[in-house]
Formats: sequence, C-alpha cells, structure tokens
Amino acid sequence: MNRLLITGLFIYSLFSSVSAQQVAVLQYEGGGDWYSNPTSVPNLVSFCNQNISTRLDPKVATVEATDPAIMQYPFVHMTGHGNVYFSDDALLNLRNYLNAGGFLHIDDNYGIDQYLRPQLQRLYSDEELIELPASHPLFSVAYTFEKGLPKIHEHDGIRPQALGIFREGRLVLLYTLESDLGDGWENPEVHNDPAAVHEKALKMGANIIKYVFEN
Repeated sequence: MNRLLITGLFIYSLFSSVSAQQVAVLQYEGGGDWYSNPTSVPNLVSFCNQNISTRLDPKVATVEATDPAIMQYPFVHMTGHGNVYFSDDALLNLRNYLNAGGFLHIDDNYGIDQYLRPQLQRLYSDEELIELPASHPLFSVAYTFEKGLPKIHEHDGIRPQALGIFREGRLVLLYTLESDLGDGWENPEVHNDPAAVHEKALKMGANIIKYVFEN
C-alpha cells in the first residue's frame, strides 16, 4: 500500500493521485545557504517522472521551517554548507510534520554536519541517527546499490553514510553524509560531472523518492 500523509483535510498518495504532488526545499534559519544547488531537486523530479512512473509537479516549492504549509509537501529536501538553526517554533512545526507522515531528506553539501547534529538532537531528543545498512530496501527499491549510499563527490576521503531517524518503525528523516547527492543532481556542467556520475546520483535520489512514497 502506498504511504499516505494525513494532516487535517489533506491526504496524499503519490503513485495513485490524479493531480501531481509537489516536493519542497526547506528554508531554515542560521545563515546557512539553504538555497544552494538550485537545479538539483528539479532535475531529480524530472528524472523520477521519466524513469520510475511518478507524477511529481515539475515546479519545486520552497517552504520555511516555521511554516505550517509544510504539511502540503510529502517530501522535503534540505541542504547547505554552513550554519543551521531551528527555532522552537521551527522544531515544533518540523516535529509535527514528521510525526504526521512527512519526510525530510537532508543532504550535506559539505560543511553542514557540525551545525546540523545539535539541531537534530533538539528535534528528537529521544532518538539517535542510525546508519542504514547496504541491505536496507532504500538501496534496491528502484535501482540496486550493493554497497549502499554511493560516493558522488570526494572531499575528505571519508566513506558515505545514510543515517536515519525512525519513529514507530517508520523512517521519517534521512541524512546523507559524505556523498553529496545534491551536487550530483545538479546540471552536469555545474560541477563538470561525467554522465555516469550524474546518473548514479539521480538513481539514488529516485530510490529515496520511491521508498518514501511506497512505505
């Protein structure tokens, strides 16, 4: 059964919906560049619609962490290089969103980790980030990644990790670290990525989208 996001009057189901679903990029506080990689999520949406039979709205929204309208978006993506801060209002809004069935994907664009982890601890003080093993369905739901999260851009020679927060057995937040998926989703000429690298990043992104809406 497709995963439903039920909040008030809203019921979302990606693969069975008549109208296209819209995904969003998260605008957060703290001064970090939440707006980096502007072509990445639109490119991922286009790839998913063409290759895994989704019907996502090609127009990607922007939603502030404090905005209750976040409930409209079953999938929210967050990225950046620098400082991240969630006010108490933002934490409450994000927690309500995730507990109601929403999903947040955070992709480290290199440099966000030291700022992000304390905020995630504030978001769910009773939960820890858990590394997803290569055997997790996330890595085989559409395309197979036998070694787990792929490395797209090299920074410090550290292996990539897919870290998750689970609530009542459901993955509500995915944090991809030392992979730089978002850079790989961007137009190839932005980072001079070979076609194979660009495709690999998009395929992993498609896995995330498909997993989110089918679980």
